[in-house]
Amino acid sequence: MATTLAKAADGGTQTTGPAARIEHVSKSFATPAGQQLVLDDITLDVAPGEFVTLLGASGCGKSTLLNLVAGLDRPSSGEISTQGRPALMFQEHALFPWLTAGKNIELALKLRGVAKADRRTRAEELLELVRLNGAYGKRVHELSGGMRQRVALARALAQDSRLLLMDEPFAALDAITRDVLHDELTRIWRETNVSVLFVTHNVREAVRLAERVVLLSSRPGRVAHEWRVDIPQPRRIEDTAVAELSVEITEQLRGEIRRHGQH
Repeated sequence: MATTLAKAADGGTQTTGPAARIEHVSKSFATPAGQQLVLDDITLDVAPGEFVTLLGASGCGKSTLLNLVAGLDRPSSGEISTQGRPALMFQEHALFPWLTAGKNIELALKLRGVAKADRRTRAEELLELVRLNGAYGKRVHELSGGMRQRVALARALAQDSRLLLMDEPFAALDAITRDVLHDELTRIWRETNVSVLFVTHNVREAVRLAERVVLLSSRPGRVAHEWRVDIPQPRRIEDTAVAELSVEITEQLRGEIRRHGQH
């Protein structure tokens, strides 16, 4: 039932086994009408360095599952284990507006125990990784929406986690900015070899980014189908292969929505 963090015998993070293992996880919430089952018997592994997208209709429990993996809540039954503590990136950037971009990243480094003398250098390296060179001293209000999400990504990477959890981080951005950040995320994922579990309701986004797409059924959320995406990276959202697989997945998603509507 408990969410656990897999550790090596010396206290370091394990480098073997899945980055995340979700075993027979269910989650219920109390409502005035009684217990409501949101997730039902979810079993899913994320391999080291793998990019997995969770896809499903609104309300199917995608974000709930991500919160369980992050350790923000506990499953009603089943177990979740991860290699070390995951880093979580939300739809909203959640940056502290009174801190500069660099200081937001430094805060994550401080909480991780990085020495004060090393924090600025590391923060600037992370800003360079997300292609925000020179943005260290900028306040949040001076940054565009896309730039804020880049800082949020750099802050998540500052936690030095081997598992990055992303909850629709680009949903509020315009199409062009989102397209650019898809490219950037793909590049960073390949450079760092971090494992990614990415929640979205956008089928094209799921196919463009992932090595594997997992479709959850409508509430209660169950693993309804999985697709291995064997399309070479980098991909474009308008690529023929991306479009064709997106059509197939969309049909499955519509079927899940229709089944839910019948109950």
